[in-house]
Amino acid sequence: MELPLLKDADVKGKRVLVRFDYNVPLKGEKVVDDTRLKESLPTIKYLLEGHAKVIIMSHLGRPRGKAVPEMRLDAVAEHLSELLHKDVEKVNDCVGGEIKAVAESLNEGEILMLENLRFHSEEEANDEGFAKQLAELAEIYVNDAFGVSHRANASVVAITKFLPSYAGLLLQKEVETLSKLIDKAKRPFVAVLGGAKVSDKIGVIRKLAEKADYLLIGGAMMFTFLKSEGKEVGRSLVENEKLEVANSLLNEEVILPVDAVFAETADSSETEVVSVDSMPKDKKGLDIGPKTVEIFSEKISSAKTILWNGPMGVFESEPFSKGTFELGKAITFSGATTILGGGDTIAAMERAGLKEKFTFVSTGGGAMLEFLEGKELPALAALKGKK
Repeated sequence: MELPLLKDADVKGKRVLVRFDYNVPLKGEKVVDDTRLKESLPTIKYLLEGHAKVIIMSHLGRPRGKAVPEMRLDAVAEHLSELLHKDVEKVNDCVGGEIKAVAESLNEGEILMLENLRFHSEEEANDEGFAKQLAELAEIYVNDAFGVSHRANASVVAITKFLPSYAGLLLQKEVETLSKLIDKAKRPFVAVLGGAKVSDKIGVIRKLAEKADYLLIGGAMMFTFLKSEGKEVGRSLVENEKLEVANSLLNEEVILPVDAVFAETADSSETEVVSVDSMPKDKKGLDIGPKTVEIFSEKISSAKTILWNGPMGVFESEPFSKGTFELGKAITFSGATTILGGGDTIAAMERAGLKEKFTFVSTGGGAMLEFLEGKELPALAALKGKK
């Protein structure tokens, strides 16, 4: 995809407004996982080295158009300042006369962080008036938020109408890596999909079933597929309205689990491993079983390219973490080019101490899936129009 790139922009002495995805988990006033902040550092450092005046904007959580104290970006600004070893000034709004005055007073090499964009309902409404107010703060706009590029929001779509617009270094890397995965993946190409819902992944399952040599299905959504084959799945999570479409997606490339770990609830310590042909009616499936791990690992061991999105079970609970963690080991020790995406999967690999072993970790969950499905992401389409 042809995008206008940051390296082609003249940023010296300019106010550059950068959209990052700093929607990170907080505990009190501390950032719990700073992956997204670290991923943004190359773009920030590039701008600082280019003598730009940097203005950062992001959203955090779902405040639904209201100022919610625990969703302010103060903790994010403080943590970013620690990572950069440099002051990051934080203001208490993202638009208005006072904010504009602060932005205009910036010197080269200084960093300003705006308040949570979603405190204004106009952000998610892709409101042009709001976008114009944001644009008045700067002379150049940079989108480095792949994770929200599938959303038609003011800070990634409408804003491109008012400023020269470019793709940041992370956005460029995401698009180039995922494009290569679709068009030039080294074979055998194995895709691993988990998570709760088939409905979230119908399009990408269909696309990957065409592209991949093997598509390995785990997570809660496996039970929708298994039930679509007429199997008893007990109290496992199932999307009954998707049984027909799930069954239509099955082909030789799609490999389903042969066993699963069942229990009464996700809090149970008493578990049993059962064949998918004899699943108990009074319990629910919460992880893939050891034989499935073995079969999946065998396919993974021969792969040259592996894509993974979605955990294999309820990994947060120790009795149901083995499938996800064992598969993580198999993938990272395979010697293949490995691509990891999706917040839960990344969190699982962080917990397992394996995240750093992946070739590429995508910062986009939904955005990554829609991109791989072949959909044109609104923010990328807006940037493409500025090339």
